[in-house]
Amino acid sequence: MRIGIDVMGGDNAPDAILHGSVAALAEIEPGDALVLFGDERLITDHLEKSEVDCSQIEVVGTSQIIGMDDPPVEAVRSQPDSSLVRLAESAGRRAENPLDAVLSAGNTGAFVAAAQMHMRRLKHVTRPGIAAVLPTFGGALTVIDVGANIEPKPMHLAQYGLMGGLYARSMLGIDNPRVALLNVGGEEQKGTKDVQAARELLLQVSELNFIGSVEGRGLFEGEADVVITDGVVGNVVLKLTEGLSTSIMKQMAAEMGGLSQELNAEFQAVVRKLYAKYDYHEYGGAPLLGVNGVCLICHGSSQARTITNAVRAARRLVAQNINVAISEYLSQSEEEVVA
Repeated sequence: MRIGIDVMGGDNAPDAILHGSVAALAEIEPGDALVLFGDERLITDHLEKSEVDCSQIEVVGTSQIIGMDDPPVEAVRSQPDSSLVRLAESAGRRAENPLDAVLSAGNTGAFVAAAQMHMRRLKHVTRPGIAAVLPTFGGALTVIDVGANIEPKPMHLAQYGLMGGLYARSMLGIDNPRVALLNVGGEEQKGTKDVQAARELLLQVSELNFIGSVEGRGLFEGEADVVITDGVVGNVVLKLTEGLSTSIMKQMAAEMGGLSQELNAEFQAVVRKLYAKYDYHEYGGAPLLGVNGVCLICHGSSQARTITNAVRAARRLVAQNINVAISEYLSQSEEEVVA
């Protein structure tokens, strides 16, 4: 298995990406390889200073960098030798020895555009979506889309439900995942015309356990296993969850100052456990479902351990053959979900 990593993408690149990549060597099997894309001299210097065996690392030198604020499509077209574009290109069908998986903490829009351009979409997929997993009191919740498609059509939303349901079943072990649309209310007449149209399409899919709409307050109460929304709302939900959980952990830690030493130690252990559960760094990255390959979108502020965890997640996605399952599932449902 060969996993490609964009060394130059992310707020903490390249140092955090390089440290995480080296640490990820402990997560791969003999015969596997990590392929690092970026400034060749910078990468080589880091590896030479490393105290571990880096023989399972390959380096692909690139001369350009797509910034976090660069216009996505324009950046992909104007910077063909950037680490992000070369990464996606090396996972495409035209590559001589295609990568099995790719991951980047760089410009999300550019990575999505490059993946669609070079890796292409799976058959029957009209628009890929990013699926993020959030921990809730009711278990793992898959939210799709969280940033790839800001103006989805009803057909796109319906396919997100199909892909998200399959992901929850295959990767999270949920036998019959409950799929719902994120809406302003549970009533049939609520929501935009596109949401209402998507609801009608989803109701036609006999194999899908579609339960209708859920409100935002129901996300963390276990009302659904998969929630469908557009990329704007999904990204806001994701970032709000991250910020709120971090803020709550900080407030709890601050309040512990007045506790006795014994109670403080007990509460600190609880806080650490909760923080680990709600810490997005532990999940590594979110898959871009619907592209012809395994593509992981990592958080822009990824740390070294985020990248290490992303490599672990990528290996699992490849091993599960998630794309074959998606293609077969959508092929069977094609007559039920139509544009």
